[in-house]
Amino acid sequence: MSNTSPFARSSPLEDSLLPTNVSPFARSNAFEDSLLSSRGQTIEEMYSIPESFLEVEVRNPQTHGFGRKMYTDYEIVCKTNIPAFKLRHSVVRRRYSDFEAFQDILENESTRVNIPPLPGKVFTNRFSDEVIENRREGLERFLNIVAGHPLLQTGSKVLCAFLQDPAWDKTQWL
Repeated sequence: MSNTSPFARSSPLEDSLLPTNVSPFARSNAFEDSLLSSRGQTIEEMYSIPESFLEVEVRNPQTHGFGRKMYTDYEIVCKTNIPAFKLRHSVVRRRYSDFEAFQDILENESTRVNIPPLPGKVFTNRFSDEVIENRREGLERFLNIVAGHPLLQTGSKVLCAFLQDPAWDKTQWL
């Protein structure tokens, strides 16, 4: 049986095995977590489905109509295993004006969450490939921020409908 004091200094070898980025004031769980995180992941852990995930992609912009009646819509692909969503995989199309209405509805529905801005309106060259691609990227960034918010994932009825309901109509929510 060893008579070492709990306050005795450890050997240099033991010191080299301890993580250096753990605060001496951290709760003991932080120390244990740092030791656990230093072990590599197993193949099963790396390739298994995460506990909960939500992937949103905005892709395949299509321009419709002629002259003053032209508009572009975007395909929204949603993959999730979050129970609040009715479908595990969905594909819908939305116009920029749908995104504007969605943003307004979210702001009214969830006063505790800051809703990010949409990419700005474009008044010249709005159907050029570059403008459409920049807007697509901005809309995807917007949706990923909104859909990634835990309060909206579980508490927003309009979020699930906007991402998954092909018959989504802004007038149902206003």
